[in-house]
Amino acid sequence: MHTVYLGLGANLGDRAATLGAARQRLAPDVQVLAWSSLYETAPWGVSEQPPFLNAVCQAQTALSPTALLAYLKARERELGRVPSFRWGPRAIDIDILLYDELVLNAEQLTLPHPRLHERAFVLVPLLELAPDLRHPVIGRTVRELVADLPPDELASTRKDW
Repeated sequence: MHTVYLGLGANLGDRAATLGAARQRLAPDVQVLAWSSLYETAPWGVSEQPPFLNAVCQAQTALSPTALLAYLKARERELGRVPSFRWGPRAIDIDILLYDELVLNAEQLTLPHPRLHERAFVLVPLLELAPDLRHPVIGRTVRELVADLPPDELASTRKDW
């Protein structure tokens, strides 16, 4: 089994309900071990859209990285995600943040997630689950990466899951 960290986000419709449905649909091929709290965050990349609700989970899977990506994309489609422009609004987004300590640069998948180290909306929830986890490329812990974030990036609102 492989240990993975997944980032989930939604900013369209009933965001909390969609994230709850995503939680249920990760099984059977993804066994969740722990969930972060929910965080409401400003959109990243394109600011003219509703705020996101974000969470991170730690899970185990027997799927390969590319099979996991396909599995997660299928769950997104089931939950109403339709193709949009980059960083645009979405009903659901499920990203593979980390897959064991694997470093992968493939056409459809880069691991760890290429912008993991600069995004408060995944680092802050990840801090709840694995503060001492080391980024396999940068070599710094999640705690250290969060400490380096600009203060305005840390203006996330903690919510109950």
